[in-house]
Amino acid sequence: MRYCFALDLKNDPVLIAEYEHYHEAIWPEIRQSMYDAGITVMEIYRIENRMVLLMDTADDFSLERKAEMDAANPKVQEWEALMWRYQEALPYAEPGQKWLPMKRIFVL
Repeated sequence: MRYCFALDLKNDPVLIAEYEHYHEAIWPEIRQSMYDAGITVMEIYRIENRMVLLMDTADDFSLERKAEMDAANPKVQEWEALMWRYQEALPYAEPGQKWLPMKRIFVL
């Protein structure tokens, strides 16, 4: 299955560069947590401070199970807290909500 999410970065070139630097070599524990949850491919694209995340998953992947796994993993929690320094919720996000799911409106 494929998922697509959106999120903004704080509109600061220095912070954006730092964020990209972290993603050039994500922590091994973060990479492993993604694989363990059933994520097979993840890509993040950026234009200015808007990001789009594409995520392909195994057939048995569950967003709820991934959230539970992340909540129980101290290294993932550390990574998420660090990344939140750079990220900015979309204007219509609920409090505490980060990546928002996007609605697919066209397929060729």
